[in-house]
Amino acid sequence: MPTAHVLQHIPLEGSGRIGVVAREMGFRVLDYRLFERAPPTSIPPGDVLVAMGGPMGVEDLGDPRWPFLQPEVSLLARSIHEGRAVLGVCLGAQLMAHSLGARVVPLHVGEPPMRQREVGWGAVTFDPSARDDPALAGLHDSEVVVHWHGDTFDLPHGAVLLASTLLCPNQMFRVGRCAYGLQFHVELTGAELPEWVRQDAAFVAAANGSSGANRILADTGRFAARYERMGDRMIRNLLAVALETGV
Repeated sequence: MPTAHVLQHIPLEGSGRIGVVAREMGFRVLDYRLFERAPPTSIPPGDVLVAMGGPMGVEDLGDPRWPFLQPEVSLLARSIHEGRAVLGVCLGAQLMAHSLGARVVPLHVGEPPMRQREVGWGAVTFDPSARDDPALAGLHDSEVVVHWHGDTFDLPHGAVLLASTLLCPNQMFRVGRCAYGLQFHVELTGAELPEWVRQDAAFVAAANGSSGANRILADTGRFAARYERMGDRMIRNLLAVALETGV
């Protein structure tokens, strides 16, 4: 039985639907609560490494509050180099990009550049040149997803760009056959978003103003059902790639 090794950085941001779908597909799911235990030093052939999100960032490498970040970066780099199946979500994608030598920086938009945070519901557009990528099978050319980030990354050397938004061009990439980084979230359900909004109220307000929380909650009723179907489809696609490669 293949195992999904899930790296969880904070209690709020667990594997969610990734863990549910993985179990449905026959994976054993092993959660590493990195705020309680160290990450593994390697993963066995045939398994998949999943790095979740969190409020810390690449700039926090070396911060004693997050001692797991540097070992995690090393694990990601080693796993990608060895051709293992890897999935990074939000912070996980940023750590992947950093592990591959790409720049990770606060998101700025416009001229002169102004600090931006992409938080709440918004569309991603999948790159037309990458529509045959197996991770995108069955998806529309554009899908509404949940964003929750203030940093962005350059595309790692040799990576294939899969998705973009107007504010943040590098939203999803693939390296090799089976390492994927997603800046947006596919693991959430609409029912979980109110708790994210509550616990991260200051971040939501910094991104969207004083009415931002109410807008996210109102939009959840409009978009959640389609988003959850899309998210489950993408998760199945990504895990199917992991099973097919078997590296």
